[in-house]
Amino acid sequence: MKLLCPFEQRRCAEAFTLLEAMVAIAIFFIAIFAILDLVSRNVRAAHSLNQLKPSPGEVAAALSLTNKLEEGFETGDFEGLYPGYDWAREVLLYGTNGMFEVNIVVNYRGKEDSRLSLLLYRPESEQRVGDGAGQRRFSR
Repeated sequence: MKLLCPFEQRRCAEAFTLLEAMVAIAIFFIAIFAILDLVSRNVRAAHSLNQLKPSPGEVAAALSLTNKLEEGFETGDFEGLYPGYDWAREVLLYGTNGMFEVNIVVNYRGKEDSRLSLLLYRPESEQRVGDGAGQRRFSR
């Protein structure tokens, strides 16, 4: 029997106890759940970045591509990208030398959703004087 005692002691020293195994599994699952929580937060944050409605900036961006502006009123829709939404744009001569005020309103089913007013400098544009310039369709 004396020969088995050193063998049993060595075997006990090499193996993990049940408590050590349970602690290791608990640490593993805590790390996994922390990673899953981080991933779900990132997915939620990425989903919140999706723009569900149009902004007047999209209409302004299309207008900024031109070098010449004409005073007037124009309407349109978003070509099926945003069902129920439409826009109206008013361009007015703001002063002299090609400064224009542009008022943009985005409507949802006939009701105003958002608005934007900006100044654009377009010196190449024709400047009409005396034919209704300065009359506003939108109220401030």
